[in-house]
Amino acid sequence: MKKKAKILIVDDNEEILVALRLQLSGYFETVVTEKKPDMIPGLMSKESFDIIILDMNFKAGINTGNEGIYWMNKILAVDPAVSVIFITAYAGIELAVKAIQQGAADFIEKPWDDDKLLAAVLRAWELHRSKLEINSLRQKQKHLSEKIDHQYDFFMGSSQAMESVFRTIDKVASTDASVLILGENGTGKEVIAREIHKRSARSREVFISVDLGSLSSTLFESELFGHIKGAFTDAREDRPGRFEIASGGTLFLDEIGNLSSSLQSKLLTTLQSRKVTRIGSNRPIAVDIRLISATNRPVYELADQGEFREDLLYRINTIQLEIPPLRERQEDIPLLMNFFLEKYASKYGKPVPKTDKGAMDKLMQYNWPGNVRELQHMAEKAVILGEGKLLHVEDFFSGARARFKESLTDILDLETLEKEAIRKAIDRYRGNITRAVKDLGISRRALYYKLRKYDI
Repeated sequence: MKKKAKILIVDDNEEILVALRLQLSGYFETVVTEKKPDMIPGLMSKESFDIIILDMNFKAGINTGNEGIYWMNKILAVDPAVSVIFITAYAGIELAVKAIQQGAADFIEKPWDDDKLLAAVLRAWELHRSKLEINSLRQKQKHLSEKIDHQYDFFMGSSQAMESVFRTIDKVASTDASVLILGENGTGKEVIAREIHKRSARSREVFISVDLGSLSSTLFESELFGHIKGAFTDAREDRPGRFEIASGGTLFLDEIGNLSSSLQSKLLTTLQSRKVTRIGSNRPIAVDIRLISATNRPVYELADQGEFREDLLYRINTIQLEIPPLRERQEDIPLLMNFFLEKYASKYGKPVPKTDKGAMDKLMQYNWPGNVRELQHMAEKAVILGEGKLLHVEDFFSGARARFKESLTDILDLETLEKEAIRKAIDRYRGNITRAVKDLGISRRALYYKLRKYDI
């Protein structure tokens, strides 16, 4: 069966054209011949060729090969995926090397061996298909990256706290420095990481995100470093790890503070050597990644307590960014809410609603334990369930949340308020006493006393 390929042959010798057409027509669907190289642009404007077999010399007495290289550059400028094969009677190693260095797929001498010629054309066809596949994958990656980035596009704020974050990002994005992002859940740590990647020299390459908190110790090495076929029971094929996939781009390690000591050690070794070894293999593979890490845990306190390796902490935090919680930048709430209302109104085909003053006042007073992520979900719900063009308090705060807020507003008993404040601080910081006492403004001893008192 003939290959579905289109071949253009350009040579000033009619006999050469006839011989090549007769030989290749039996293997490929379309073979076009042309004597004049200046006809190439016109032919390429009408038809897309997979392979162009091109003579290197067209003028009598000239055998430098410069003419062929000139026309190859013209061809590749129009279609970089075309495979160009040079054919010449004035062959030499120096000329062949020059042709390949300039971008030729292959180099054939006249007179040619039929089998070698056919093999060269088949290789060139496979090379063309590979180029098309790579271009297709790049376009898909670009489309996917743009789609994902659109989901993380609430990188905004006019507060002083966020302005400080923006200034640091402006300084660090263009470098390859490792960045550690600290902040509570929902503050937008991955949004910041993606913004740094978009502004970096690696922006055209991949951004790979890994949630370390969701990886068990048994999956850690396979996911990050990859494995070879047969390395373990379910390893049915070779598989690259996230480090390999991210090579050339940015690797974002989220929830790095959750790693066990043994996994911290393995990660540190990789970051120091910039090499990974797949499970089941003994061959190290060099990787080139820009590292961005994030955690919502008090990583410095963990290091002081021996729960997080200091040498790993130094390795990942050349630059440190701390993202303020939403309750500490309340002036950004109207901006964020309006942004999300517009976004979801567009998504669900609804008019963009406004927020009445009473509702906005409540939004500004709310403590936002879920930070920007909670605000985003609240805006989406309000767009879906809200009626009319004006949103009221009940469109945002309904059910349990509304009852909880009302109960706190109406309570005048100080002990009850204190109990609720302590419970909220403990929940927010996932039991981290140091951060809870700092937020509550009391001593650690006082907090322990009140925990026992209120049986929390």
